[in-house]
Amino acid sequence: MDKPMIRIHNTETNEIIDREMNDAEFAQYQLKQLAETEAQAEAKAKATQKAALLDRLGITEDEAKLLLL
Repeated sequence: MDKPMIRIHNTETNEIIDREMNDAEFAQYQLKQLAETEAQAEAKAKATQKAALLDRLGITEDEAKLLLL
């Protein structure tokens, strides 16, 4: 598998270097990707649970917000 590329831009010299991630950078990148995937799955599950609860209660999201006032 090819590793993602990194772009380094030296603003003083305007030099641009494109290179492949090293092993440490790639490991960190993979951990970040995994965390983002888990966060998205968690948010989706929470939204599904919220929708199911509102459906069981027979109210809309706007009506639920009124209960918090």
